[in-house]
Amino acid sequence: MKNEIKEITSEETLDIRNKVMWPNKSIDYVRISNDSEGRHFGLFINDKLISVISLFINDNSAQFRKFATLTNYQGNGYGSVLLNEIINIVERDKIDKLWCNARVDKSEFYLKFGLKFTDIQFQRGEINYVIMEKMLN
Repeated sequence: MKNEIKEITSEETLDIRNKVMWPNKSIDYVRISNDSEGRHFGLFINDKLISVISLFINDNSAQFRKFATLTNYQGNGYGSVLLNEIINIVERDKIDKLWCNARVDKSEFYLKFGLKFTDIQFQRGEINYVIMEKMLN
């Protein structure tokens, strides 16, 4: 199987965001008001988009958002490949901090990449989140 990471449009992220993150909501629910300001990446397996992530850079800080992998592809390392690429991009661009709003039940995944918990937690809908960050460079 051939996998490839490509920069994609925000529109191309919506279907996977919706199916994985908020399947019981409308597709508009997974749009971000500043999607046009971000860079969006997709992991393709044999030309099929299976994982997406969006990156927003503000000054010397980068936030990744709406990171999702199709359920039947989870647990195979594809998300790790995509997140590692984002970390490489941010490091190459000499950004000092990478952070995300992590779902608490998925936060262990991010620890493997050197992200650490902050004291900031919040809830959206029924989902609990914690802000996690990694200092770079």
